[in-house]
Amino acid sequence: MKKIRFGLIGSGWRAEFYIRIAKAIPDQFELTSVLIRDKEKGEVFSKKFDVKVVNSIDELINDHPHYVVLSIKRGVVTDYLIDLFRRGIPVLCETPPGESKEALETLWDQYKKYDAKVQIAEQYFYQPLYASWLKVIEDGKLGELENINISSLHGYHGVSIIRKFFNIGFDNCVIYGKRFHFNLTETYGRGGIVHDGEITSCPRDRLTLEFDQGKVAFFDFSDPAQYHSFIRTRQLTIQGVRGEIDDLTVRYLTDENIPVTQNLNRIDYGLYNNQEWAHAGIMLGEEYVYKNPFQYTRLNDDEIAVATCMLKMDEYLKTGKEFYTLQDALQDMYISLMMDEALKNPNQEIKTSKRSWT
Repeated sequence: MKKIRFGLIGSGWRAEFYIRIAKAIPDQFELTSVLIRDKEKGEVFSKKFDVKVVNSIDELINDHPHYVVLSIKRGVVTDYLIDLFRRGIPVLCETPPGESKEALETLWDQYKKYDAKVQIAEQYFYQPLYASWLKVIEDGKLGELENINISSLHGYHGVSIIRKFFNIGFDNCVIYGKRFHFNLTETYGRGGIVHDGEITSCPRDRLTLEFDQGKVAFFDFSDPAQYHSFIRTRQLTIQGVRGEIDDLTVRYLTDENIPVTQNLNRIDYGLYNNQEWAHAGIMLGEEYVYKNPFQYTRLNDDEIAVATCMLKMDEYLKTGKEFYTLQDALQDMYISLMMDEALKNPNQEIKTSKRSWT
C-alpha cells in the first residue's frame, strides 16, 4: 500500500494528534514536515516530537505532500485556507473553517474562485460510538427520526452530529434557549488528573433547534466539563417513530412489531489477560455496527476518528468522493454562530436563513 504523505501546519494540542497517528501507523501515513513560522519555537518542537520542521509554506510544499493538514487557531484559519486555495494545494482543514458570518461567506467565494480541493476534518461521526449510533439510524431500526437530545459536544461539533443524524441537509431552523452556570469540582484537564478539589463555575447551554421539516434538536452542553471530567458524562437520546437510542441502549420494533431491547457492546483487545491493546469494534446483539479500520493499532477513539478523516481525504483526492464538505462545515459553523446569538438573547427566537453556500 502506497503511503499517504501529508504536511502539517500548526503546533498546538490538536496538531499533535496527526503526529501521533503518523508514528502509530507508519505503513499508512508519512508526515513530510511541520510548518512553524517561529524558528526557535520550531527547533524546540522538532526535537520534542522528532519531526522535520520548516518555516514557510514554500518549504512545506517542497517536500511534496499529497495534501496539507491545517490545524491552527480559529482567528487565522480563513486567511491560511485562502492562501492554500490560491496555491492549488489540497487541504484537510480542522474545524471550524471561520469564526464569523463574513469570514464564512468570504471563504465560500474564494473556494469557488479557485475551485479548491478541500475537506474538513470534522471527526466525531467517525468516532466508534457515534459511528455506531449512525449505523443504527441508517439501518432504519428507529424509523423516521423526530427528535434528538444531545449532551456531549459543543457548538459546531454538536450541530454536525444533529444534521448528520437527522440527514436534513441545509434546512433552516428557529433557535432559542439560555445559558446557566453551575459549580463543579475539577477532576481532569488536558494536563491530566486533578486532585486539589478546586471548585469552578461552569456554563451550561440549553438550546432548542426547530428545523423546517419539523425535526427538533435539544442541545445541552457544559464547557469544558463534559470533555474533561470524571464526574460529568455525555448523554444522547434519539427518538424515531419505531424506536429510540438511549445512550448505549437501543429499543426498536421488528417487522412484526415485536419490541426489542439491545445494548451496544464495546469490544477491545488487551482486557483481562488478552495480550493486545486496541479497539476492535462495537456490537449490537450478534452484529458489528462498527469495526475499527485500524485493527491492533494503539489509538484512542478521537485519534481513530481523525485517522479515518485522513484516509477519507486520500480517497477524495483519488476519486472525488467527498466525506465532509466545506459546505457542511460552513453550515454547521453558521448555525453555531446563531446559537451564540440566541444565548446572548435568552429565550428569544433566532431564525437562520439561506446562505450563499446552500
